[in-house]
Amino acid sequence: MNAEPIRHDEGRWPRSRWLMLVVLIFAAHVGLIFLFGGRKPVEPRAVTNVPILQLADDTSEWLALNDPSLFALPRPDDFAGPAWLESPRVEFHRLEWTEPPRWLQLPANELEKTFDEFMQTNQFIAFELELQPQPQPSAPENPPVETLAENSTLQIKGDLAQRRLLDTISLSSWPYPDVIAPSVVQAIVDAAGNVVSVILLPSNNSLEASHYDAADERALELARTARFTPLSPDSAVNPAARLTFGQLVFNWHTVPPATKAPANP
Repeated sequence: MNAEPIRHDEGRWPRSRWLMLVVLIFAAHVGLIFLFGGRKPVEPRAVTNVPILQLADDTSEWLALNDPSLFALPRPDDFAGPAWLESPRVEFHRLEWTEPPRWLQLPANELEKTFDEFMQTNQFIAFELELQPQPQPSAPENPPVETLAENSTLQIKGDLAQRRLLDTISLSSWPYPDVIAPSVVQAIVDAAGNVVSVILLPSNNSLEASHYDAADERALELARTARFTPLSPDSAVNPAARLTFGQLVFNWHTVPPATKAPANP
């Protein structure tokens, strides 16, 4: 038995029919547009809010910005041009005015009345004129004579002078036929009042013969044993501020050395 082949394109439109349908729909659209479309001609809209380019001429104010002296020098067209370039002329008007005289209305016979009352209420004491004053005696003033010290003294200098010595230091005179230079000791005192360091400073006297070594040793010994008033606990903040620096100047007094009497033969 021979079976007939199955055709799958049965019931479908051919391609030509579809093209004819598309052409008819397009023609209907075009006809409707022409039928219901407006007949008013198209007018272009006015252009607004767009940038405009304009060329400046020689009289434009924008060209003046190229001038470097625009804001430094006066110009005729600025706000102060008339005041700078054309100052107003002030005319001087001379003021000539005098007040009319006003004469006193006081009677002439009463002008001396006030002077008479003044003379009656005042009495003048007579005095003698001394054309040549009396001489004043004067005596010459003698300048004070500085006397030499009769014993050795101690002088405290520097910041250490603000702290008082607790013990009195007794200084004796030195038997020496010449003057002894002062012994200057640099001292450092702690907060408790104890001397923690002493240094003998060089003498200011250039004569080495007048410098006595024993006096310097005595000055160092007395400086080490000196005691000063202690500082209060809240007087210093750091440990370095608790140290007080100063100088002890020992001004030595000398006496002639005793001479031995010659032995009897």
